[in-house]
Amino acid sequence: MITGLVHVARGPEALAVTLSALIPGVIDGLIGDAVVLARRADPDIASVAEATGATLVTVPPGDDPWKAGAAAARREWVLCLEDGDVPAEGWVRALDHFVSINAGDRGFGRLTRRPATLKSRALGLVESGFGARQVRAGDLVHRRLLRDAGVQATRPVRIAAVVVRDPAFR
Repeated sequence: MITGLVHVARGPEALAVTLSALIPGVIDGLIGDAVVLARRADPDIASVAEATGATLVTVPPGDDPWKAGAAAARREWVLCLEDGDVPAEGWVRALDHFVSINAGDRGFGRLTRRPATLKSRALGLVESGFGARQVRAGDLVHRRLLRDAGVQATRPVRIAAVVVRDPAFR
């Protein structure tokens, strides 16, 4: 099973869109819980998190939100998303397949982001050439990779799934 990590930057409406997009994964038994990552206390964000049963974590400035989320995650795998992100059709099957064949603690998969911005394309080229292993939104990561400083990440594996940003929150 997977924990959904949702980093909030756009507000409670975008958070609600992303959490509701995870429901098919919950129904299929793939998503077991969710962790909402906020930089500051916000009663509206807290209300959305509480209504969905998600754990709310306030991340201090300068701290890595994905590491903070991994510490609160209850599952071995975490799906990193930003508020407003919506996994496209077929994502449940693709992630389930990836998790079932990547049982090791160094697993690291990346969903394709559509539409790809110039910045994300350039970052992808740099990562391809230099083997950068930075976790970002749209990644499916084994929790131990984020939690334990001594574990080295492998290069991310492309997962046959797409994540898009809801047009209202671009």
